[in-house]
Amino acid sequence: MVLDDLGSSLRGTLDKLRGQSRISEEDVEEVVKEIQRSLLSADVDVSLVMELSDNIEERALEEEPPAGTPARDFVLRIVYEELVDLIGESTDLPLEGQTILLAGLQGSGKTTSAAKMAWWFSTKGLRPAVIQTDTFRPGAYEQGKQMAERAEVDFYGDPDADDPVAVAREGLEATSEADVHIVDTAGRHALEDDLIAEIEEIEGVVEPDTSLLVLDAAIGQGAKDQAAQFDESIGIDGVVITKLDGTAKGGGALAAVDQTDSSIAFLGTGEEVEDVERFEPEGFISRLLGMGDLGQLAERVERAMAETGIEEEDDWDPEDLLSGQFTLNDMQKQMEAMNNMGPLDQVLDMIPGFGGGIKDQLPDDAMDVTQDRMRSFSVIMDSMTDAEKEYPRAIGASQIERIARGSGTSEEEVRELLQQFKMMEKTLKQFQGMGSDKEMQRMMKQMQGGGGGGMGGLGGGGGGGPFG
Repeated sequence: MVLDDLGSSLRGTLDKLRGQSRISEEDVEEVVKEIQRSLLSADVDVSLVMELSDNIEERALEEEPPAGTPARDFVLRIVYEELVDLIGESTDLPLEGQTILLAGLQGSGKTTSAAKMAWWFSTKGLRPAVIQTDTFRPGAYEQGKQMAERAEVDFYGDPDADDPVAVAREGLEATSEADVHIVDTAGRHALEDDLIAEIEEIEGVVEPDTSLLVLDAAIGQGAKDQAAQFDESIGIDGVVITKLDGTAKGGGALAAVDQTDSSIAFLGTGEEVEDVERFEPEGFISRLLGMGDLGQLAERVERAMAETGIEEEDDWDPEDLLSGQFTLNDMQKQMEAMNNMGPLDQVLDMIPGFGGGIKDQLPDDAMDVTQDRMRSFSVIMDSMTDAEKEYPRAIGASQIERIARGSGTSEEEVRELLQQFKMMEKTLKQFQGMGSDKEMQRMMKQMQGGGGGGMGGLGGGGGGGPFG
């Protein structure tokens, strides 16, 4: 994730302040150096790094912490507020009729982002349509059409056309009943005059309410010049950051936001159309610092329940995963919902107190349950008896052979399921133990205290929370 190294290194540095009631100048210098190191290694522009670190240092040394506030919490609050201020607000995208124009270089993820955004708008009760104007890249039409079908949204394009401006004009007419139009444009391997001229013509036809620049999270310092040229041509209102599921540094995207004086609109976090998040700075930074994101967690739970047909009265709750009462029967019933919520490690990042450093201590394969493996596991469990799913530890060699034969899988795959179950059971019991720790209880109480604001009041807008 963007700046993930900053989050892990900052947590380590701030942990050294535990138990201290006052913070020294040396402590502040250490925190600031860690921030500078992490941001620079993440390709964040030097001027932004210096501005942020100077602000944190000045506030930490000059402000008086509230009475009784530990040094760690005091510095954490300052870092949180300055990071939120650096990233800025989320791009304004009203839930009403509008036209959105996507710009960016080839390979940035525009076509995928168009479908993801359309899917997101559809979950808000709007009827979106994707208009594919890329007549330059072979396969752009087919990719756009397939992605729109997966998102179950309207699509317009012309595989035989060579005039993208005409396609844009015809697309708006053909999808006139849509509430939201998302216009995908062509890219190039580099910024060229013909690309700029083309997108300016398309903008003149579609007259977008919002123009978004799509950037690969792996982009570096080149983002600044790219953003400046697109901004000069069509005006950039916000940025979409894609491919955050990899090891991308992400700092270049912050430079683009600063260069265009805009904000971040969406984050792409995976390959599926559902792997998209509306950017919310408070929740994003909270997750980064290991403090959870209850707003995103609630949205994922609601989506998973709707897609799997689970009703509220079924009492399904993601925190049930942390109760320690976990059987293969439970695993099968909850697997589809978990799958729709996304990878379990991402979900745990959103639960206050369970992300960040705590999750980092777990074995790398503890949460390694991909969608394909989940589907395979489900087929295997369909061949088990209820007793076997309730007491998986009692499954022996003869039963494994029978289950493999009945599910059309191998005995090795059955054993893999049982091993994965044991790993998850052990992991969830670890979390259960962590939840009894006094420090964990304090964090959970603070994070969930206060009303409203999605983050239980974290930072501005919720009241209460860890920062008063």
